[in-house]
Amino acid sequence: MKQMVGKEIDASFGASGMIRGKVIDVKDGILFLEDEFERTAYASIDKITVVWECKEPHSRPGFIV
Repeated sequence: MKQMVGKEIDASFGASGMIRGKVIDVKDGILFLEDEFERTAYASIDKITVVWECKEPHSRPGFIV
């Protein structure tokens, strides 16, 4: 997971959800992600089921970006 620092990812937690953000650190089994609003999310690495590197920007239907 350390090799993903600085990259934008989607992290899936199985059926319980998914988060997107830029990896800012990985320490003591915790993944630190920064979202588009510069908020930091802390995720337990052992709860993550799949990680994808984002290639396209996040879009929300109904909003012009």
